[in-house]
Amino acid sequence: MGLRTAKVAQPWAVIAAVVVAVAACSNSSSPAAASAAASAPAVSTQPSAPAEKVTVNFPYLWSGPEGDALEKVIASFNSSQTAITVKGVSSPDFQKQLASMSGSNGFDISDNFGSTVGSWASKGILEPLDDYAKADGTDMSDFVPTALQSNQYQGKTYALPIAVHTLLLMYNKKMFADAGISGPPTTMTDLQADIAKLTKADASGNITQFGMRSPDYITLAYAFGGKWYDDQGNATPDDPGNLAALHFWVDNVVKKYGADAIKKFESGYGEYASAQNPFYTGKVAMTLDGEWQPVFIKQYAPSLDWGVVAIPYPDGQQSLAGATQLTSSMFFIPKNAPHKQEAWTFLKYLTGTDAMKQFSRALGNLPARTSLLGDPVYNDLPQFNVWLDSLKSPNLRIFASLPSTAQYQKDLSDEFQLVANLTDTPEAGMAKVKANASGYSQ
Repeated sequence: MGLRTAKVAQPWAVIAAVVVAVAACSNSSSPAAASAAASAPAVSTQPSAPAEKVTVNFPYLWSGPEGDALEKVIASFNSSQTAITVKGVSSPDFQKQLASMSGSNGFDISDNFGSTVGSWASKGILEPLDDYAKADGTDMSDFVPTALQSNQYQGKTYALPIAVHTLLLMYNKKMFADAGISGPPTTMTDLQADIAKLTKADASGNITQFGMRSPDYITLAYAFGGKWYDDQGNATPDDPGNLAALHFWVDNVVKKYGADAIKKFESGYGEYASAQNPFYTGKVAMTLDGEWQPVFIKQYAPSLDWGVVAIPYPDGQQSLAGATQLTSSMFFIPKNAPHKQEAWTFLKYLTGTDAMKQFSRALGNLPARTSLLGDPVYNDLPQFNVWLDSLKSPNLRIFASLPSTAQYQKDLSDEFQLVANLTDTPEAGMAKVKANASGYSQ
């Protein structure tokens, strides 16, 4: 699935604990047409019956314009060959998707985020794809390495990405000019100063303009060199970089302007995917946001004068320049799919260069193949190249997809709120998450 109406911050998927029995069947071949004379064998002159077309059922989570874009790809595939008919239907229901994967009559292929892979693979409800790729010589080296990694679990590939997403620092050029700021921030000290210059409050302390929208803390931590797991897959919420990121926001923003004042101001934000987005209306001067924004801005705020740059790095730590988080929209084949081989044929087409280019351009998403990063099809998207370049960064990070990912992210989200409200210190909050993490499954 792609990032839709809630296209901001980390796209956390709904993951349920499901234990399933593996039920799959293969498609039968066409009947033989040879006949023999009673007296002696002879070659039949009658034509063979044509192979019956296989229908691949494809319920997908996209809807609206994104669903329309996917239907165009489906139509292209159906017209490109005669053996398979893909039947697509918009079904944006996570729980229904999981229920189908645990029954005896599952669908053949669907989509979700890479964050679900670890949980689902550990429960045995995803079909590994490596043997299919090896059997027909599919080369997966063109996928952005981090994107492919986000769809693997314990050394096996369980899904393939069609699009990927990164968050960068967007800024309002007019608001910068009005505040006397010559350009976007490069270091965290610059960012701190710019937030102060761009934040306004009335005599009662009510914020009337915010220098920067509250960030995605997981991504901000990567900019400080933080990590959320160690090399053994253990949760590390109290990593020094994570704590430094939380302190940056708490000490320089929350304590300065007040947790209640920030909460009150942010409660007045308009709908994200609308002309009332606070970045479009000038309520906030900066925001960490994704590559779909050029398409959104063209639709909702065409006169907005904006720019985008890499997330600033801590002073004196230029080695951390370009740090951000990658998430992926992927396709998978469930273990109980009736037509696995045909689903694989379609999955290859979906994630091939032509279909990926067509689909990602329509949505304004980043392609998941390195060979497409310089493709001119994206040239008409303003400043899209900055997001494309982010995929080449040595500091591109993913939040590991493990059986415990959903619970870990929920625990972090809950605690981030307490830290942002000054109920807990960063140290106390992350210590609580670490205590919870001791019970996570690997």
